[in-house]
Amino acid sequence: MPGEIAMKLKPWVVVLLVMLGAGLLRWRLLDMPLERDEGEYAYAGQLMLQGIPPYQLACNMKLPGTYAAYAVLMAAFGQSIAGIHWGLLLVNCAAILLVYRLGKRLFGTACALAACAAYALLSIGSGVLGTEAHATHFVVLPALAGALLLARPAGSWRPATLWWSGLLFGLAFVMKQQGVLFGVFGALYVAARCWREGRGLVLKLGAFLGGAAAPFAVTCLLLWRAGVFPKFWFWTFIYARQYAAESSLADGISAFTENFSPILKQNAPLWLLAAAGLVLVWRKRESRGAAALATAFLLFSFLAVCPGLFFREHYFVLLLPAVALLAGAAVRYRAMYWVFGAALVLSMGLQREFLFRLSPLEACRELYGRNPFPEAVQVADYIRAHSEKDARIAVLGSEPEIYFYAHRHSATSYIYMYGLMEAQPYALTMQNEMIGEVEAAAPEYVVQVSGNASWLQDEQSPTRIFDWWYAYGAQHYQLVGIADIISEKRTEYRWAAAAEAYQPQSSYYLAVYRRSERVTAASRETSRLPDGSPLRAAWSRTAGFPASLWEAAGLRPR
Repeated sequence: MPGEIAMKLKPWVVVLLVMLGAGLLRWRLLDMPLERDEGEYAYAGQLMLQGIPPYQLACNMKLPGTYAAYAVLMAAFGQSIAGIHWGLLLVNCAAILLVYRLGKRLFGTACALAACAAYALLSIGSGVLGTEAHATHFVVLPALAGALLLARPAGSWRPATLWWSGLLFGLAFVMKQQGVLFGVFGALYVAARCWREGRGLVLKLGAFLGGAAAPFAVTCLLLWRAGVFPKFWFWTFIYARQYAAESSLADGISAFTENFSPILKQNAPLWLLAAAGLVLVWRKRESRGAAALATAFLLFSFLAVCPGLFFREHYFVLLLPAVALLAGAAVRYRAMYWVFGAALVLSMGLQREFLFRLSPLEACRELYGRNPFPEAVQVADYIRAHSEKDARIAVLGSEPEIYFYAHRHSATSYIYMYGLMEAQPYALTMQNEMIGEVEAAAPEYVVQVSGNASWLQDEQSPTRIFDWWYAYGAQHYQLVGIADIISEKRTEYRWAAAAEAYQPQSSYYLAVYRRSERVTAASRETSRLPDGSPLRAAWSRTAGFPASLWEAAGLRPR
């Protein structure tokens, strides 16, 4: 009896060791500054903890499930960078556990152990931005749980089981729109299995679809009661459709090649093993059912990466559970044990710099270059130290993490500038609405972000917002801070009077302005002077809004 218990416990010891190893690797980078998406989720979650619903003070095209998940994690671990990344660590460990359970149900214990180890390494890779708490991690978790219920033996497929499976797939959808593809996978799998068995199609499929619809229905009801449903619907469906239609097929192929190549190179041994596993699982007739589920799961996981044809790095997180399962499936042949071990070690070796050496700041620069993610922390700290708790601030740039760090409400619901710059029919309306919101709120601080990644301006972008800020900012705001990102290893900070005298040395910086009501008849008159006038340049300098900032940023009105 003790021997039997020990044999049963051995696999769980391995799973715990895998989770511990993944946790230790993530623990090193807990303090990596938040990037833009994380900043958005964190700010929206922070507002929810204050009783403010999504889409009231912060709008974007994403569904609100990840906002709610962040709120829960921050309530448990604190409203901090480390608190958010502790939450991701636990979410990732839960996904590792579910990969093991699903792999065991499909292919046996040995394959399951290999699969969970493969997923742990694949999901932390820098190629998929795995150390950041992107929505894709929160899509994967309920999708895996839903698939685990579907993989149960036919005799245990009761309507209640399928309802819960559908509910989990529905949760994957409200985390992010791409999650709907996992729900489609589940529905088709239920329909195909019931059709093959020749019974229960209407009842079982109905139960699954009822569960799948429940999370979105509840979300709509809650947002309607909160009074934000029209904005929610516009951003997540009407505008999102326009956004998803921007990329052509050629753009998509280019994006896939550019972003997938580093991912494949980083973990090539495991991807090759997954390809072998996909072939091997179909060789034995008795495992064809498991092979069909794993193959369908792989197909729909890939389809979930495809909407919009953007193929951004973190989208590929959605594909990793299926890849890990197939890599693990290859281990059902004993000859593959050593092959898998070698693949795991080699993949770790290919990522050794990122996984074992880089500090949080170095890792941030490695992934994002001179994006102002580390600087956002210090800028927000300055604003927080020099303003009251009820002060409003605005960020002219796509850096919502500043709102989160500063613990200050946004003066506008536009927390990204991308929609304002895109060649879509709502762009100019969005610019005018943002301008109206900022003028009405009269924020105490405005942060101007210089750097193309925060704007993505092109030749078709409306320039109304630049024209407006050049005049309005000069009349109402005074420069009080500069974070000049000269290189990936050097940032110059200037505050108060030192900021006014400082000339940026790069085109990547954050400029902090404080509201000043020094509006005179002379300043109103000079604001109408042409761009090239020496008087206007002099007025810009004395008003605390140096023309050089616009020129360095490349954002002067054309």
